[in-house]
Amino acid sequence: MNHRLARVRELIKRELGPIVDRNFTFAGSVVTIHEVDVTPDLKQCFIYVGVLGKEHAAPNILRKLNENRGLIQRELFKRVILKNSPSLTFKYDTSIERGVRVLALIENLPEPLPDEEPVAEEGADKAAAAEEGDEVIEDAGDDGSGKSR
Repeated sequence: MNHRLARVRELIKRELGPIVDRNFTFAGSVVTIHEVDVTPDLKQCFIYVGVLGKEHAAPNILRKLNENRGLIQRELFKRVILKNSPSLTFKYDTSIERGVRVLALIENLPEPLPDEEPVAEEGADKAAAAEEGDEVIEDAGDDGSGKSR
């Protein structure tokens, strides 16, 4: 990946947060900027936003951001000076919601019983191979001295 593109993405992401926060209000929702992706020619910029709060508000928030992207671009490119000012496109990012669901599933996993002892990792591999009927081959070439035979 090009380091210049990475720096431009990070700079746009850092500057967009305060611009969106200062110029827009979203009743009952919090809008966060998760990721910024810029094409190599700096003509297009895709901003992935997350919406915390009302689930049904996400399409309205994206529509509002995309309709006002001229204002956002003007504010952004007063602060970020580039040869080509990319056209901004806002997209919805569901990674936070997926992460919350995964964490909820992990928290709801049953606890292991206290009388069960964990099996040593090396012994577990040999036991699994023996259960499957595979032949377990010991490494006879290593006598611990570091020299090969």
